Amino acid sequence: MLLAVDAGNTNVVFALVTPDTREIVGRWRIATDPRRTADEYAVWLSQLFSLEGFSRDAVEAVIIATVVPRALHNLQVLASKYFHTEALIAGRAPVEWGLALDVDEPQNLGADRAVNTIAAHALYPGDLIVIDFGTATTFDVSDYTGAYKGGIIAPGINLSLDALVSAAAKLPRIAIEAPQGRVSVIGRNTVDQMNIGIYWGYIAMIEGLVTRMKREIGRPVKVIATGGLATLFEQHTDAFDAIEPDLTIQGLAIMWDRAHITG
Repeated sequence: MLLAVDAGNTNVVFALVTPDTREIVGRWRIATDPRRTADEYAVWLSQLFSLEGFSRDAVEAVIIATVVPRALHNLQVLASKYFHTEALIAGRAPVEWGLALDVDEPQNLGADRAVNTIAAHALYPGDLIVIDFGTATTFDVSDYTGAYKGGIIAPGINLSLDALVSAAAKLPRIAIEAPQGRVSVIGRNTVDQMNIGIYWGYIAMIEGLVTRMKREIGRPVKVIATGGLATLFEQHTDAFDAIEPDLTIQGLAIMWDRAHITG
């Protein structure tokens, strides 16, 4: 099996994928910490593998995408020491992106955004907007050829909430929730007002930016949402054409498949 690793700013996601069908059969996440050693990863993963009936020996290949350069070395050591394979790194030979990066600074594009674009283009034809709800919320545009054309970076919803709470002494820390029952945007207490501001403010941002992006693209566009919080907004907006929670993992599996076939 393939172990696909998506190292983001907040979490590192490990997923076991069957190479032939690209089915995700196991998925685990741990808080990102560049100081975490390969040995610590191995102990944690081995316990989780065992709990779900998997063996480390089943892992035949490892592929990594990371936006945290300091975390990469220990993940590479994990692959070589505990899985006895050299990890492939998304964006480096032999798993180059394989798509045109039609932007001013292609070298600065985050690995997760490139991998998401690859996966989305493989799943859906035509022009696309991929919205990834992570530490930051990113909006990425690719055209019908699969070329990456640019996008938007906005503060993630949890990041926005953390900034609000830390800067205002009297505001409590709240859990972000989708409204239930009767929907009102006039809050009658502090918690409701905060939830409305964060939740509906985010909905307004999503819909407003998508509308402007579609107008600029000028052709029919599908909007694909991904990331852990994508489903939080689904019931209160029609901005999304599809939700793909595991888009980055799917993209890594596609990249490994291409490298494996051509190699």
